[in-house]
Amino acid sequence: MTNSHAKKRYPRPPMSLIVQNIDGYHVDVYLGGSVGAADHQLHQQHNIKVIFNCAVNLDIDFASTTDQKHQPPLLNFGTGHVRYYKIGLIDGPGNPPEMLLSGYYLLRAALRQRMPEKASYPVKEQGNLLIHCRGGRSRSVALLALFLHLEYPQTYPNLQSAIDLIRDKRALHPDEWHETPKPALIHAAEQAASMAKHLQSMTP
Repeated sequence: MTNSHAKKRYPRPPMSLIVQNIDGYHVDVYLGGSVGAADHQLHQQHNIKVIFNCAVNLDIDFASTTDQKHQPPLLNFGTGHVRYYKIGLIDGPGNPPEMLLSGYYLLRAALRQRMPEKASYPVKEQGNLLIHCRGGRSRSVALLALFLHLEYPQTYPNLQSAIDLIRDKRALHPDEWHETPKPALIHAAEQAASMAKHLQSMTP
């Protein structure tokens, strides 16, 4: 028998504010889906300067200024209005925990990265962060929950406490909780958290 909840979808905004002025980084963290990630006007409205894509099967062209080396028939490449980072998570089984772990470290590094004073790095402002996947309800939730748990263990002592916060702020309906995020992603994130803690314990 199929789960009647599996096909049910509830409306949600293109992106949602999850944490305001996050400790240590002093930026607002948003979570959303492909529509929010592709909305330039929305980015300007909320001072989004960093976009982090969690989805292996979703590509967004942010290149608004074509690189001088670009010549047809090459695909478009250049710079855009945000700094763009991407990992390749599957929405369900198939993700090694190392993929979640690498996403955590890449996300952490993206927030700490500072741009040089060169024309080829046009987006220098720190700005706010948008983490997204296709629907903004599973892959991005798993990665942000992992980040919050590892960065702020006193506030989020386990992965579930961080997931609970995101479900609330993202207004994910309880009927969706069985797949927001998918169980396989929660399991991979839990394994990634254990790996990160082991690495931290080995650091002098």
